[in-house]
Amino acid sequence: MRFTEHELTQAIHGVAKSVLAARKDVRKKKVDVEQLWSTMDKFERYQLIDGLGSQLIPVLIALPDVEVAAGTRATFTPEQVTEAVESVVGDAGGKLRRKATVALQVALTTEALKHLPVRRDPDGLTSGEADPLDDIVVPDSLEGLEGFN
Repeated sequence: MRFTEHELTQAIHGVAKSVLAARKDVRKKKVDVEQLWSTMDKFERYQLIDGLGSQLIPVLIALPDVEVAAGTRATFTPEQVTEAVESVVGDAGGKLRRKATVALQVALTTEALKHLPVRRDPDGLTSGEADPLDDIVVPDSLEGLEGFN
């Protein structure tokens, strides 16, 4: 499947926050996951995202190509996700280890797919919502503008 860089980033950040939400202090409502995310330094976030990205990106790329209409998210059946995971995992380890790895990867991939943003219309014709950049006027030349004489 072809995902944009933005879609992959949103999916991995969503999974990273879901993983953080499984921490005991977050589950017990002592710390908010967004607060925890903002207090992490860049290297801590990088380590988490790098670990998840190295597991998720090959699986997301292995998903079959589907048509995604503007205004919707890419959706896949559980069988498609499992098949993609199994193609990436291979035959490493014993049967039990492989089964556990596949189950974990399927859960992470399913969570990542939940965090994919809605696909936007590339032409912007069907969006229906007002874009704040619509008010920007790009001049044909810089003549007459201050500082560009």
